[in-house]
Amino acid sequence: MIGHRRRPLIITTTVAAALAIGGCSVPGERVPSDSDALVLADGYELGGYNPINGHGEAGESKIYDGLLRLVGGDGMPTFEPALAADMPTVGEDGLLVTVKIREDVRFTDGTGLDAYDVAATYVAILDPLSASPLLSSLDMIDAVTAVDPSTVLFRLEYPYAAWTTKMLLGIAPAERLSGGRAEESTLNTAPVGTGPYKLVSSRPDQAVYEANADYWDGAPQVKKLTVIYAPDDNARAQRMAAGELDGTNVPPLLANTFRNKPGYRVRVNTSADWRGVTLPADNPVTADPAVRMALNLAVDRQGMVDHILGGYGRPASTPIPEVYGAAYEPTAAFRHDPARAAALLDEAGWMRGSDGIRAKSGVRAEFTIMYFPEDTLRRDLAQAFVSDAERLGVRVNVEAVDRSTFPDQLPSKAGLLGGGDLPFDPDPQVYSTLHSRFAVPGAGSPYDNASDYVNPAVDRALDDARRVLDPQARAADYRTAQTAYVADPGYVMLVFLNHTYVERGNVWTGSTPVLEPHSHGVNWGPWWNLRVWTRR
Repeated sequence: MIGHRRRPLIITTTVAAALAIGGCSVPGERVPSDSDALVLADGYELGGYNPINGHGEAGESKIYDGLLRLVGGDGMPTFEPALAADMPTVGEDGLLVTVKIREDVRFTDGTGLDAYDVAATYVAILDPLSASPLLSSLDMIDAVTAVDPSTVLFRLEYPYAAWTTKMLLGIAPAERLSGGRAEESTLNTAPVGTGPYKLVSSRPDQAVYEANADYWDGAPQVKKLTVIYAPDDNARAQRMAAGELDGTNVPPLLANTFRNKPGYRVRVNTSADWRGVTLPADNPVTADPAVRMALNLAVDRQGMVDHILGGYGRPASTPIPEVYGAAYEPTAAFRHDPARAAALLDEAGWMRGSDGIRAKSGVRAEFTIMYFPEDTLRRDLAQAFVSDAERLGVRVNVEAVDRSTFPDQLPSKAGLLGGGDLPFDPDPQVYSTLHSRFAVPGAGSPYDNASDYVNPAVDRALDDARRVLDPQARAADYRTAQTAYVADPGYVMLVFLNHTYVERGNVWTGSTPVLEPHSHGVNWGPWWNLRVWTRR
């Protein structure tokens, strides 16, 4: 993350700026599944409804609209105008982006949307005092100008080919962006947006939304949405089986238990959401190139897909999946070759001891892998990785670590992590995961380049790809990056997930598939485009 702006940002304004039905119950009154309301259970924490603090970055918010929004379907999604009146106009040099703003939009507090709100939202993120987690992801912006009430001009530091992905961000009223830290804003608990729903009540275990009757694109037919926070996978499945919910997100094997259950439907969306193992550069075992390569050859990725994901996924060798078409390099993949992995370690001087665990120069081939204790899928993948490594002669200890202390331990311990927060272009999918600029302490999130991976060939290809506007040249750069990465890996990428959901009832239509990001709670799945659902 770049911690300062080289030039001031400008807002030009004319005004100041296993199922057992238990005794679980859903908080609040149960709404019948055939009404105009839905009750969903989510494994992700509720709250934090401030777009400056990262809410709805991928365009999934029910409360806010972005300048653009996603159009679903198979494969890569496309974009269409939302708060923008038309698709943005990009100058010939790629440095000036002009956006016209709709004139018929009001926030849920009754105030009208204009270009000053758009400019204020982006500038709030770019203000270092806000400590926005999105700051580093917008470092291509030099200045944002509200030219007049209906026109916003973005001036970029360099041509950025993935610019449309940065226009999914929800827009907030300028009057609500008073400065200070984003995590302390009143928008986190009392959001004000232009979206199809408004939050009417919220507490840590439950959020209730009502349809925005004045929504500029037509009031939604699903009038009420209740979302319950239930972090335990089995608890959500139990509530679903008990008929207490209309839908939830669950891991693949739990989803499969509903496949032949009358009245229930399993829904599956393809994602670019990867799971992988970080290999800390400060750990003498995981920093060794021979160990890194050997572990990549030793893991049985297809076995993980078959037995842990229940077939709902694909093997991953790099962060770039096949859905990226010409940007995907099919030869950049690790074969499952335990014999070659063992030979590499032998050649590098990592020899087996009497207990079967290898050592080199007095350093034992042993390290720890962490996972979030509530995440059963990461737990199972970590245990499978441990088994494969043990057969290679590498001892890996598994540790459940709370999210609050997890990042601080990443420099010395491996982590079972996931990624793909904004997968609608290869750049945000891979740049912060592999580029060495994020290996610098304090540069971005602690989860960015969590292995502190440095590979100049990968850096060059990723830098070139984000700046070139020709699609074929960009695709070639990404293929180069993948080839360079598999020759010198910095993680053990394991799998891409197909996200699994369960829904009950069949009175609504309009849901479409969409390529999903890493975050896949009930803001995604069948419900990502709830605003367009209609009764059958």
